[in-house]
Amino acid sequence: MRVIGGTSGGRILKVPKGYDVRPTPGQVKQALFNSLGERVVGARILELFGGSGALSIESISRGAIGAVCVELAPRHARMITANATALGLNPKLFELRMQDVFVAIPQLLALGRQFELILADPPYGEKNVGHRSTSFAQKLLDLESLPRLLPEGGRFCLGHSKRDTLEIPAYWSEAKVLKHGDSIFRLFEPSRNPPQPCPDPS
Repeated sequence: MRVIGGTSGGRILKVPKGYDVRPTPGQVKQALFNSLGERVVGARILELFGGSGALSIESISRGAIGAVCVELAPRHARMITANATALGLNPKLFELRMQDVFVAIPQLLALGRQFELILADPPYGEKNVGHRSTSFAQKLLDLESLPRLLPEGGRFCLGHSKRDTLEIPAYWSEAKVLKHGDSIFRLFEPSRNPPQPCPDPS
């Protein structure tokens, strides 16, 4: 796998071996970053389910001012660190959090952190016909606190398999869909008219 564009364009990234990591295909990654364009420049990035850290590294290469990469598996975290070191990334621009995504998100909220772009290409879910998806992609969409990590104008970019039919909660507004083969990237913005909490009947 290579960094596609920016200051590190063409540099090779190491990818963990095995079926538990599915690197974002190069053509899909290129389509995503072409779509994001200048949004990446000067942005703060949060990458969830980091794997090899490719999306964080690509973002910094293209002008992001910082990236937080969340990856639970120690072996994959070591690979991310090795990639960042090999590319000579400024440690001040790149933060690796070795923890569960669903633990990291509330911690980042408690710290008051916000990110112009949240990027996630989690392990693919199974084909779901006649039942609601149980994939990591659906679980991220269902997390009502996630939009609070985005400032106004921020975007959540979510990868999933086309066989995984997702339900989009009302607090997300879909801005764009990118498709390539079995891979889909959906770009979301927090809805301008999120559902209001039900009044307390008491």
